[in-house]
Amino acid sequence: NLDRILVVVAPEPEFSEVLLDRYLIAARHCGIAVSIIFNKLELAGARLNEFRQRLSVYRDIGCQVFETSAKTGEGLESLRKALAGDTSLMAGQSGVGKSSLINALLPDAEILEGAISETSGLGMHTTTASRLYPLPGGGYLIDSPGVREFGLWHIDETALAEGYAEFQSLAGQCRFRNCRHLNEPGCAVIAAVKDGQIAETRFRNYHQILANLDQER
Repeated sequence: NLDRILVVVAPEPEFSEVLLDRYLIAARHCGIAVSIIFNKLELAGARLNEFRQRLSVYRDIGCQVFETSAKTGEGLESLRKALAGDTSLMAGQSGVGKSSLINALLPDAEILEGAISETSGLGMHTTTASRLYPLPGGGYLIDSPGVREFGLWHIDETALAEGYAEFQSLAGQCRFRNCRHLNEPGCAVIAAVKDGQIAETRFRNYHQILANLDQER
């Protein structure tokens, strides 16, 4: 009975839009809202505007984006208020600071916090099983283990395209009913990308995920 999925991303390890899209596709098929938490704000440095621009693509399709720092406390009060009364699942790559965020939001949780491997630059797992925490303002927060990949083995090509919300208002306008939005003539989605109505990054991600679907089944 989830109200939303909170996908946590960070400057270190740097987030992947393809992984973000995978979460959004799965959540859309379950009818669950997605919010994005850009954590470790203090590490963004001179690239902050670049990261904000990349995440603006998701704001444009209706995702709420929070900017937080578990270290400095920035943005935590806004996040705390937004979570009150809902049941939310926190997900994301290992090392993005999910455990640190929960410790900052719920000091009594005392979750072991992970670190970034100096060798790989990737996060190291500290949460090994999902745990549910009651929130002071009502509702619950579920902490899930960190991931490095998120498979969509249960999704076929049609369902994948349906997972991109901005495609749906245009899909019926394609010349061919079975259009895959790759290079077909008369594809309304391709035309919308060229006109700037659909972000090129999302369109590229769709192609990349589509190319890997068979390997995931």
